Amino acid sequence: MKAAPVMRALKAGGARQTLVHTGQHYDANMSDVFFTELGMPAPDVNLEVGSGSHAVQTANIMARFEPVLMEHNPDMVLVYGDVNSTVAAALVCSKLSFRVGHVEAGLRSFDRSMPEEINRLLTDQLSDLLFTPSADANANLEREGIEAGKVHCVGNVMIDSLVRLLPAAGEANSGLPDRYALVTLHRPSNVDESSKLRKILESLLQISEHLEVVFPLHPRTRQRIESCGVDVSALHLLAPLPYLRFLALQRSAAVVITDSGGVQEETTYLGVPCLTLRANTERPVTLTMGTNVLVGDDPQRLQVEVTRILEGKAKVGGIPPLWDGHASERIAKILLQREQAAQAC
Repeated sequence: MKAAPVMRALKAGGARQTLVHTGQHYDANMSDVFFTELGMPAPDVNLEVGSGSHAVQTANIMARFEPVLMEHNPDMVLVYGDVNSTVAAALVCSKLSFRVGHVEAGLRSFDRSMPEEINRLLTDQLSDLLFTPSADANANLEREGIEAGKVHCVGNVMIDSLVRLLPAAGEANSGLPDRYALVTLHRPSNVDESSKLRKILESLLQISEHLEVVFPLHPRTRQRIESCGVDVSALHLLAPLPYLRFLALQRSAAVVITDSGGVQEETTYLGVPCLTLRANTERPVTLTMGTNVLVGDDPQRLQVEVTRILEGKAKVGGIPPLWDGHASERIAKILLQREQAAQAC
């Protein structure tokens, strides 16, 4: 969702590009279908690293990406988001003196127990250009001593994909209730500890007594649920969904309950109430301007907030500045202008 609009904008500007898929996300429902729906070309290179511990996965990406980098000798490497692929590619580029641009830079949860927070911090320190989605991200980078000339507030590329594809998303009602809560759950902090996962599931079952719960299951979440001993047959459990189908479900939901950063952003743009099962978020603009509310791991708080929404008292939010569907065009303009200036020297 982040790379597709940037690739499209760079192609329109005449840039030559090589798309490298690390294979960190390899499930067909969470990888292949996205390339199709987003209109992306097949990857030029697939590193096929698969799963593994953070150390193993990061090391494998680094080892397999280095020869690709040396072979293609790019002017700039763009990395996206905060996953292991992001920091691994940035580290290789830094060691070999290749320039790095970080798309979605500057986001901070201020919680270093999150592996993604470490990835964000390191990637931003290694990057030559930092493309931020919101003003708070710029403030974080300034506080961390990043040179202002490296930082560009361009808006949210996730919203570029949403804006372009929303008309194609269709309706969500195929075999589903008219009114429902949509749930996504995948963070290790929520699903890896049985007692915590059990508490969340019991809360969702209580909610389902008043509001149908639709729950597409991340593979790791399905595995954890099956071993935690809670009967979840009252919930509408689904396989991982293609982007367009999930977008349709988000747009029509009465409320979205999630631990995903991207979903917090999408619900803010769509104006759909969002309850986030985390104590913090690296996207605070969704709290200050959007529809997002943090409920932590407090089942009573979750119940209270769902009740407020059902009573018509949902938080009303707005769309943050530059979340207008044109962030990728701003990124492409900056990159192409810098390249033209370098060639003129």
